[in-house]
Amino acid sequence: MTATPPCDATYLRATADFVRDHDTAALLPLLLPGLDRAELRSLAEHCRFAHAALLLLPPDEETLRTQLASCDLDFDADPRPSVVVRRRLAERHGRDEAELDVTILRPSVPGAPKERTVEIFALTVPPGSDLAELAAHEREHRHESHLAFEVQHPDPLALRGLCALLARHGAAPDGGGYNPHEDATVLYFTAPADSRTGYRRVELHAGGDHPGVLADHLGSTGADREHRSAETLLHLLTGAWTTQALAVSVRLGLPDALDTRTATDAPALAHTLGADPQSLGTLLRYLTMLTVVTEHHDGYRLTGLGTLLRADTPGTMRALALMYGGPFYRSFAALEHTVRTGEAAFDHLFGENHFLHFARDPELASLFDQSMAASARMFDPVPAHPAFTAAAEAPRPGTVVDIAGGNGELLGRLLTAHPRLHGVLLERPHAVEAARTRLDALGCGDRSSYVTGDFADVPAGADVYVLSRVLHDWDDARCAEILRHCARAMPAHADLLIIERVLPSDASTSLATAWDLHMMANTGGRERRADHYARLLADAGLHLLDDATPLPLGATVLHARRTTSPLPHPAQAPEATQPA
Repeated sequence: MTATPPCDATYLRATADFVRDHDTAALLPLLLPGLDRAELRSLAEHCRFAHAALLLLPPDEETLRTQLASCDLDFDADPRPSVVVRRRLAERHGRDEAELDVTILRPSVPGAPKERTVEIFALTVPPGSDLAELAAHEREHRHESHLAFEVQHPDPLALRGLCALLARHGAAPDGGGYNPHEDATVLYFTAPADSRTGYRRVELHAGGDHPGVLADHLGSTGADREHRSAETLLHLLTGAWTTQALAVSVRLGLPDALDTRTATDAPALAHTLGADPQSLGTLLRYLTMLTVVTEHHDGYRLTGLGTLLRADTPGTMRALALMYGGPFYRSFAALEHTVRTGEAAFDHLFGENHFLHFARDPELASLFDQSMAASARMFDPVPAHPAFTAAAEAPRPGTVVDIAGGNGELLGRLLTAHPRLHGVLLERPHAVEAARTRLDALGCGDRSSYVTGDFADVPAGADVYVLSRVLHDWDDARCAEILRHCARAMPAHADLLIIERVLPSDASTSLATAWDLHMMANTGGRERRADHYARLLADAGLHLLDDATPLPLGATVLHARRTTSPLPHPAQAPEATQPA
C-alpha cells in the first residue's frame, strides 16, 4: 500500500529545514557523490545552492499565508507567474495551461543566508475543484520538488560545461525553459541514482535568455533532434486514434458507468457495458493515458476531464465526441478531395450538404444541435455585452433576435440575465420546437417568440440581432446575402453582434485555424480575419466597430451597425413578435 503523502504544511517545514541546514560545499558531494576535488571546486566556483523547491496546492490564499507563517516564512509580496512548471503540469495532466494559475514565491528562511530561499510553486485548488485529482497526484509524487543552484556569471560556455559535468556524473536532462517574467533560463536534471540528498531533481538557474544552451539541453541536436521530431510527428499522426477512443467510450456508455470516487474493475465494467473484457482493458489503458480515467488498485475511476463526456454533466461535451467521431470523422477522411477540388468533403461523401443531410435525420439533427450547445461555455460573458445592457435598460423593453439560434441556449442566457428583454428565435421547425421547450423550462417562454424560416425571414424592427457561429458555415457570397438580410431588417439604432472564431492576423496559434480546416471540409465555409468580416459587412451597408470582445474557447464578439438607409426588402418579413 502506498504511504500517505505528508500534508503541504509538513512538507513545507521539511523543505525550509533542509535549506537552513545545507550549504553549497556540503550539498554538492551529496548530490554528485563521484565528484573529485577539482570538479567540486569548479562547481562551487560557478554555482551556489539557491533554493529547495516544492509545489503547494492550498484551497485559498489565506491558507497559504497560514502555512508560510507556521514555518516562520514571510508571504512574498510580489509573486511571479510560472511558465515552466505551469507547462509541465499541463502536459502531465492533459490540461490547458490557461486553466493553471501557478505563481512563484521565494521566501527567505530564518537562520539561513539571505540568498538561500524556499521556492514555492503555488496553485490554488478550491474544495470541489476539478483540479482535485491533479492535486492528489502531485502531493503523492512530488514531481516539482528539486534543488536549485544559481549559476554565477552565466555564459554559454560555462553553462555547457556545467551541463556536461552533471551529465558525466549521472544527472539526465529533464526539461527546462525560459521565464520572461524573471528573465531567467532554468535547466532541469534528474538526480543521479546514487544521490544522497533525498531530492530526485536538480535545477541550474541562469539569469538571462540562453536559447542555444536550452535547445541543446532539450535534445535539439543530432540524433536526439531526429528522435524528438519523429516522436512529435508520431503523436500528431495518431490524433485520429484519440478521437475514436473518446467517441467509442461515449457510444459504449463508459463515462456514465464510471464514478469519480468509487473504482470499478475492468471485468465488472465489461459486463455492464456488454464489451469484451480484454479489448475494454486496452481501451481503458489508452483513456488513462489521456487522463480521462485513472487506474487504481481496485479498478478505474472517471476524472474531472472525463465527466465532461457524461450525459448528465452540465455543459456535457458528449454530443461533440459523437459528432467528431461520427459524421465529421468520416468526412475528414475525404479531406484530400476538398483540398484538390474545393468541394466540401461532406457533400462529396454524403451527396448533399450537411444541413440538408441532418434535416432528413431527426436523431442526427438533434445530436448536431446538442453538439453546438456543448460549446456554450463560450457564451458565459456574452449577456454582459453593452448592446444587450442598453436594450434591457431602454424605456421600452428591447427585443433581441437570435438568427439560426439552435435550441435556444444563447437566447435563454440573454433573457435570463436581462428580465426586461424580449427574444425572437429564427430557426428550422425541429429546432424551434426544441428551443420552445428549453425557453419554457427556463421561465422565459412568455418573453419568447419564434419564427420558422430561412435567413430571408429575419424579423424587422428589433434592437439587437445576433449571428452566433453562423457565418463560418458559408462562403463569402452566401455570407454577404445573410448580412444584407440583416441590414434590411435592422432599424437605424440596432446592433448586430457576430460570434465567431476569428483568424489571427499573424501566424500565432489559434483554435480558429483548426476550425477553418473543419469548416472547409464539412460545410464549404471558413473562418475569417476581422478585416475580412469588415469587408463583408461594408458590402452589406454595415460597418464593424472597433470593440471586439474575446470569449472563452477562442471565440470573439464582433459588433456592427448600419451605415446606410435600409436596403430594399424583397418581401415583408414576419413581425418580431409573430409566433411560429
